[in-house]
Amino acid sequence: MTSIITLLTDYGLEDGYVAACHGVILGIAPQARIIDVGHLIPAGDVRRGAAILAQTIPYLPAGIHVAIVDPSAGTRRAVVIEAGDRIFVGPDNGVLSWAVTAAGGARAAYEITNRELFLEKVSPTFLGRDLFAPVAAHLCAGRPPADVGPQLPIDDLVVLPAPTSRMRDGSVEGEVLSVDHNGNVQTSITAADLEALGIRVGDTMVVGLGRRQFTVQLRETFTTVPPGELVAFTDSAGLVAMAVNAGDASERLGLPPGAHVRLSPGR
Repeated sequence: MTSIITLLTDYGLEDGYVAACHGVILGIAPQARIIDVGHLIPAGDVRRGAAILAQTIPYLPAGIHVAIVDPSAGTRRAVVIEAGDRIFVGPDNGVLSWAVTAAGGARAAYEITNRELFLEKVSPTFLGRDLFAPVAAHLCAGRPPADVGPQLPIDDLVVLPAPTSRMRDGSVEGEVLSVDHNGNVQTSITAADLEALGIRVGDTMVVGLGRRQFTVQLRETFTTVPPGELVAFTDSAGLVAMAVNAGDASERLGLPPGAHVRLSPGR
């Protein structure tokens, strides 16, 4: 059994929540090697958590991957999903779904109901510490996924609508997939979409945001423009992003996650 456990949460770093989860895991599985994917997901932002986990999973060792971003405060059922050589643990609200797809798709799923694997006292407001962390640790220590509870039909799992882009009238339309801590805006539009429109590095694009339009140059990286200047580039996930060098593109453009974006070649 793998010794790797990864953690993704919206717990932040100013309190002891993440440390408590680490402590519970190591108390049950002292051999565990914990990788913190991130704990600054905006509170309750399931799509942001799903995007970060899915984009990170190809670069993580095979292991047990815990994601806890749950605006329903623990009212969603808790699940374990086997996908490829990985095991995912978290609420059944879609936060795991894109990463499960990236890992090859679910091959088995179980509802977590076996209280023998929980801490003795379970707080309904801190299932990360009292349920998800100990379950992950027991899996790391060798318990088979089937021990967590009854098997679920794979088709019954919550799956977030996949981020998409589409060509339309000489342009490509997509959505803001996520905004990182620097205010960089990641869209669902791919580098291949731009290539299909004939847009290359160095070209100018027209960006449509509802009734607003502006132009931006496509560059290799945001550091190739002066501080304060807006720029578009292909990010490390192969998606088109917009940034302000030494600034906040989301704030300047008023682009929250989910906002509609249209890109077309500059004239």
